[in-house]
Amino acid sequence: MTAVYIIRATLENITALQQLSVATFRETYEAYNTQEDMQHHLSTHFNATQLSIEINSPHISYYIAFRQDTPIGYIRLNTGPAQTDLKDQNALEIERIYVLQQFQGLKAGQLLLDKAIAVAREKNADFIWLGVWTKNEKAQGFYHKQGFVPFGQHIFRLGADEQMDILMKRDI
Repeated sequence: MTAVYIIRATLENITALQQLSVATFRETYEAYNTQEDMQHHLSTHFNATQLSIEINSPHISYYIAFRQDTPIGYIRLNTGPAQTDLKDQNALEIERIYVLQQFQGLKAGQLLLDKAIAVAREKNADFIWLGVWTKNEKAQGFYHKQGFVPFGQHIFRLGADEQMDILMKRDI
């Protein structure tokens, strides 16, 4: 089996990041949402201009997992004011962590999470937190195994649809 490796995304990787973002979001949520809501979300959050702004932000970092030369997953990390809810200076938010379905089972998700933990340690964060959709039991199970515990909820808006996420955190 070929090893999975991770790099920090730069503007040179914007096309790969955009393609991964769209493909993994569709795989995860398309069956549960209207085409209009999906298209609105994809065009608003995953366009090249928006992703370029985020890559250049000092408070947002993206890492892409590769198998050989194929991008297979990614993670978005937020600190300080880029965090969606807490805005805690001693925390790191995992806003997105996705792996293409055909590559799940290669431990890419684990490697991406390990990268987030390493970044949190570098930044002397006290904890990592994230929001996970209430209907995504597979992801919830993964986070529980990694030591994350629920601490609240928030609404995630997908187009016109308001969905509930469980907020989970793990001490560093």
